[in-house]
Amino acid sequence: MTCPHCAHFQEATFPELKKRYIDTGKVRYILRDFPLDNLAGAAFVLAHCAAKEDKNKYYSMIDTLFSQQRQWAVEKPIPPLMAIAKQAGLTEQSFNACLTNQKAWDAMESVRQRAMNQFKVQSTPTFFINGTLVNGAVSIEDFAKVIDPYLKGG
Repeated sequence: MTCPHCAHFQEATFPELKKRYIDTGKVRYILRDFPLDNLAGAAFVLAHCAAKEDKNKYYSMIDTLFSQQRQWAVEKPIPPLMAIAKQAGLTEQSFNACLTNQKAWDAMESVRQRAMNQFKVQSTPTFFINGTLVNGAVSIEDFAKVIDPYLKGG
C-alpha cells in the first residue's frame, strides 16, 4: 500500500487489465496483503474493516488508498487515513478499533509470511499468473505476453 510502483500499477495498468481480462471473465484477480511497513499494514487493515459491512468496499478502498497514496503515506498519516476511512463509512471509533485489532493484524501477517515462505515473494508488486511469477512494474503489454498464451491454450 505504500509502494509507489504498486500505486502506479493500480492507476496506470490495472484499469486496462480489468477491462481486458477481469471484466470479461478471462482472468480472476486476487489482491493479497503484503505490507512492506506498518503504515502499509494499517492501510490493508482499514480496507478489510471497511469491507466488513460491504465486501465491495475492499477494492474501492484499495483504489482510493492507492490514488491518494501521496496524501496519506506521509510523516503524520492518521488525519488523511481517517478522512479516507470516513469516506468508506468508518467512524472515528471504528477506525481506532480497526487499527488496534490484533486479530486483523495477525491475519494480514499470516498472509504475508505465507507469500514470503511458500511463494518466495520478496518485493512488490509481485504477480502470479497461472503459477508464473511476474515481478515489478509490469505494463499491460507485458501482462498480455504472459496471459494470452494461457487463454489460447484453453
